[in-house]
Amino acid sequence: MKALEGVKVLDFTHVQSGPTCTQLLGFFGADVIKVERPGVGDATRKQLVDVEGADSLYFTMLNHNKRSLTLNTKNETGKEVLERLIRECDIMVENFAPGALDRMGFTWERIQELNPRMILASIKGFGPGPYADCKVYENVAQCAGGSASTTGFLDGPPVVTGAQIGDSGTGLHLALGIVTALYQREQTGRGQKVSAAMQDGVLNLCRVKLRDQQRLASGPLQEYSQFGEGVPFEDATPRAGNDSGGGQPGRILKCKGWETDKNAYTYFITQAAVWKNVCDVIGKPEWKEDENYATPKARLTRLTEVFEAVEQWTMTKTKFEVMDICNPMNIPVGPILSMKEIAEEPSLRETGTIVEVDHPQRGKYLTVGCPIKLSDSPVDVTRSPLLGEHTEEVLAGFLGYSSSEIDEIKASGAV
Repeated sequence: MKALEGVKVLDFTHVQSGPTCTQLLGFFGADVIKVERPGVGDATRKQLVDVEGADSLYFTMLNHNKRSLTLNTKNETGKEVLERLIRECDIMVENFAPGALDRMGFTWERIQELNPRMILASIKGFGPGPYADCKVYENVAQCAGGSASTTGFLDGPPVVTGAQIGDSGTGLHLALGIVTALYQREQTGRGQKVSAAMQDGVLNLCRVKLRDQQRLASGPLQEYSQFGEGVPFEDATPRAGNDSGGGQPGRILKCKGWETDKNAYTYFITQAAVWKNVCDVIGKPEWKEDENYATPKARLTRLTEVFEAVEQWTMTKTKFEVMDICNPMNIPVGPILSMKEIAEEPSLRETGTIVEVDHPQRGKYLTVGCPIKLSDSPVDVTRSPLLGEHTEEVLAGFLGYSSSEIDEIKASGAV
């Protein structure tokens, strides 16, 4: 039995943030019915197309374990079908522009009338406030949530990260809110509204930077590289390059082959608990007792010198050799892995983190499997649906329409 087996999800999401959420619910066994516009579908089906005549990877990698129903919700018959879906489902997830559901005639009050147990889950760019009605995309969320201002190097502009913390990150937050509401419904019998704002989701992932903003009131942030370099702090959390976000200094360092391989680097942390091991590995045993290097506080003003010495050693080793040498000594390091290396890593295939899927239009492709592993609810990743592939199946098997009724619905232009 899957963890969410029997849970019915009405998926009114598109692009990335909402589909991330509903795909997770599908991974855990929920029956996810993706509602799409007839003849058009989710906009990402045709964005960044790499195989002519096939749905894009953008769409396929965000819509596994779902069924596709085409429905014109502006059509009166289509609205009747939607009302029936709302009555039958447990969860409705949407990431429309603010107010779109209300304009369709499906306010929260109307949804409650149709199904008091319904959980209505929404993703918006901003929460209540001056920007509540603004349209938000991934990088906008990163900028408004504090990520961009604290990413990059001190002497450069703000930088967005390649991790989709605005879209996919908020989808993860919403999924947690949904299962929490499901649990509460078991106690109360009532549904509720669940919301996740992209700005809020990004800020939650940037909490250590808000921590540092408050610490500035007590003086310079000594674990930041700029402290050791004598660069004064201003009144906002600065960009910290590749410094560690915690109290243990860390940096990205060159490894053997860096001259030709852009990813021949490692992340190396000089953790206080294993400082003596670090000294032995890099050939600086004298630093173990030297008062200028022996304690974390003494090293704070000498971090550049310390990491230059570490880098002289890492440059003689491949990033994987660094791992092999340091991990048995409990020295925290990690190779900079390219997407090519990740795609080819056998262990990620074995755990289901990377999955190969077969698609009728595009053939085999790689996707990211479920990042959360449950021992009693294993995940089987099924391909994304073709546009409207399950329309008749949902109308008949899920909603109970007869063949003649389905013919009438089709004739009305509702599907």
